[in-house]
Amino acid sequence: MFIWTAKLRRGRLAAGAAALLLALCGAAVLTSGVLSAGEVDAVSPAPASPKGVKTNEDRVAYLESYGWTVSPEPLSVEELLIPEEFDETYTQYLDLQAQQGFDLTQYRGKRVKRYAYAVTNYPSGESGVEAGLLLYKNTVVAGEVLSASLGGFIQGLAMPG
Repeated sequence: MFIWTAKLRRGRLAAGAAALLLALCGAAVLTSGVLSAGEVDAVSPAPASPKGVKTNEDRVAYLESYGWTVSPEPLSVEELLIPEEFDETYTQYLDLQAQQGFDLTQYRGKRVKRYAYAVTNYPSGESGVEAGLLLYKNTVVAGEVLSASLGGFIQGLAMPG
C-alpha cells in the first residue's frame, strides 16, 4: 500500500492535482496490463550516480544526465510508503526498475519521496510527459518517464533512441 501526501504551494495546487492525476493514470495504465512486457522500454544503466542527490538542482541535473529537459521546479512532491509485500500489480514496475539497475525490494516498508517534473523535450513532441524520481534519503531508488494521455506509456529514464 502506498501512502500519498503532497506539499504544494497555494499557486501550484492545480499543477499538483494535475500531476497526481497523471501519476495515478500512469499507475492505472501500468497495473491494467494495457502495456505488454515487450512495450516497456528496456534501458541501459544510468549515466549519473544515483547517490548524493540532495537538492532540487541535483535532481534536475540527474534527469538532464539522461538527456531530459525538465521544469526547473517539481510539479509535485509526494511521500510514499513502499509496501512490505509486492503483489502482481507491481510486477511490470519492478521489472522496469530492475532493467535500470534499481532494486525496490530492498526498500520494503521504507518511506520515499517522489519528485515529478514536466518533461519539455520528449522526442515525439508529446505534451503532458512527466519524469518521476523516487528518493530514499539522498539516493535515487527508482525513476520513470510517463504519459497518462490516451494510449499513455511508461518507460525507463533513458531517452528513447
